Amino acid sequence: MSRLGAAVTSIPAEPAQQAFGYPSLFLLVLIGALVPVVPTGALVSSAAVVAMHQSLPFSMLMVFATASLAAFCGDMALYWLGRRGVGSRNGSRWLEAIRSRAPEDRLEQAQEKLAEHDVAVLVLSRLVPAGRIPVMLACLLAEWPLRRFARGNLPACLAWAVTYQLIGVLSGALFSKPWEGVAAAIALTVLVSGAPSVWRRLRGQGPAKA
Repeated sequence: MSRLGAAVTSIPAEPAQQAFGYPSLFLLVLIGALVPVVPTGALVSSAAVVAMHQSLPFSMLMVFATASLAAFCGDMALYWLGRRGVGSRNGSRWLEAIRSRAPEDRLEQAQEKLAEHDVAVLVLSRLVPAGRIPVMLACLLAEWPLRRFARGNLPACLAWAVTYQLIGVLSGALFSKPWEGVAAAIALTVLVSGAPSVWRRLRGQGPAKA
């Protein structure tokens, strides 16, 4: 009888976690797209690890759908706010915030690649660490309409969600306990996102030529 009672009381645990977890994931990824201080990649990877250990069907699909939709909505909102600044004489604080996160050299590279490869650059921009904002600014300066940006941003968000979800699946498969998989997923996503900037700094601090 005690086993039956324990089983009954544990049944709502996973639905309750999902009812709270998916809206939280959506909100955090949305905020992270607007203000990139939230490690959205680590959030998606961690959510994938948790979904692996749930018995409810479609948990992984729900993580993918929630993360990609939130990323798309956040990007579109930020681009819309940036376009308002481009069309205004005095600009806007959102446009200035986008400019401040896009170094000149990265912006020039983004503009060149955008001119050569058009919409395809948006897909890669979300997969390359710190590549999203320079490409978005290049699109704003090129005066892309919102619909054109959306056509390239949708597959970009889908590819981004799949990539970080696979990182979570890989991390979760290495460990039997969910918290170990989550810790591994966070460490791996931090490593992936931080490696390019570390590499650029090391190259910049190389020995000066005589």
